[in-house]
Amino acid sequence: MSRAEPTALAEGAEAEFMYQYESNMPPATRSAFGVTTTRIGGGVALSMRRDPTGYWSKALGFGFDEPITPDLVDRVVDFYRGEGSRGAGIQIAPSVLPPDWDDIRARHDLRPGAQIVKLWCPVDAFSPGQTGMRVGPVGPDDAAEWASVVLRGFGMPPEGVAEMLTASVGHPDFRPFAVWDGDALVAGANLFVDGEVGSLNTGSTLPGHRNRGAQSALLAARAKEAANAGCRWLVAETGRPAEGETNPSLNNMLRAGMRQLYVRRNWIWRPDAAESEEARDVQR
Repeated sequence: MSRAEPTALAEGAEAEFMYQYESNMPPATRSAFGVTTTRIGGGVALSMRRDPTGYWSKALGFGFDEPITPDLVDRVVDFYRGEGSRGAGIQIAPSVLPPDWDDIRARHDLRPGAQIVKLWCPVDAFSPGQTGMRVGPVGPDDAAEWASVVLRGFGMPPEGVAEMLTASVGHPDFRPFAVWDGDALVAGANLFVDGEVGSLNTGSTLPGHRNRGAQSALLAARAKEAANAGCRWLVAETGRPAEGETNPSLNNMLRAGMRQLYVRRNWIWRPDAAESEEARDVQR
């Protein structure tokens, strides 16, 4: 398998699960948060005008169906301008960035942001961990609590946005899992099945229950489910730790047999002052 193939699979799976999350929000929630989703040049662009976290407006999955060109980036930025967005992250795998990328990003003043580590491994190379707590699939009765726990584990406010995660429970391509300490749901994560790729995403644990194996157990449960669903590959992403710091999520995945595929930079677009004022006028 060439390096180009796992990169395309990893980027494609992430783009698709993000698109499905935001596209399948309940209509009233989509309207309240100002959510619009679209497909551009083989990738996706997702806008949440009234995002309380600054996380959910992002564009990704580019560089495979068509190359990264000034025209492609123009179309992405024009989408966010048209939506009156306050900003967005544009995420492009380093292997598909063109030689003139610095010139392209300068056209729109795209600033370097955080870095994301992309990981992958064959399903049969995954080595599961264990926990003394109960881990299992999430059904409709636990969906709302699971969504709230996941968001609170990330430090995100659950109000409203939790309805987006709740909507993924029952979606044919999402397989959510949770960890319980007794009767208390304390950690959660999701699996997205994208053909032969199982994307391990949206994993978090409430602060008081960390370092007890919950995330390792969620990785193991999702890897087993991915194998049962016919997936050949597992992919995931997590933040790259700053120098001298560690990321427990990254360490858990490496211990389980996943390997770093590449590090991807987020490129941050913000409207200029005139555009921001115009967008505010439109929304008043």
